[in-house]
Amino acid sequence: MRLLRTTTHPSLQHFCGKRFHRQAARAIILREQDILMLYTERYHDYTLPGGGVDDGEDLQQGLIRELKEETGAQNVQNIQPFGRYEEFRPWYKDDADIMHMESYCYTCDIDAELTAPAFEQHEIANGMRPVWINIHEAIAHNENTMANSDKKGMSIERETFLLKLIVKELLA
Repeated sequence: MRLLRTTTHPSLQHFCGKRFHRQAARAIILREQDILMLYTERYHDYTLPGGGVDDGEDLQQGLIRELKEETGAQNVQNIQPFGRYEEFRPWYKDDADIMHMESYCYTCDIDAELTAPAFEQHEIANGMRPVWINIHEAIAHNENTMANSDKKGMSIERETFLLKLIVKELLA
């Protein structure tokens, strides 16, 4: 899958130490100018639905599972690769110093009606919910959060980059 971008957290001055590798699958689901996103109240941001791929899953299986859990999406079909976004971040768990995160993004279609999500406890605590939003509004919202919030991190930068690329490549 094509590499869209590689980013490194500004605090990482070197890549010495033990690395932890995480793969995630993220969905791009469009309906004209609207996109299915996850709004997280705690971080005041919009992100693509998706998340970490479990042991024994391939990327597309993880994508389908995450979509169902986070949005209630049914009948995921027409899955097509869009691109891979790579990040290097500090990591403070599992005796690792650096997390190497690869987000594999796919376009896909789903049934019009969403069922109830099956959020994990931390997602509920963070105020996560699926929403259809105009993609330009999501970009403007995330840019405002990045400019005015101390809660921002690498995730919102990734998501905003991806949203802008989606507009450029899929909605032009």
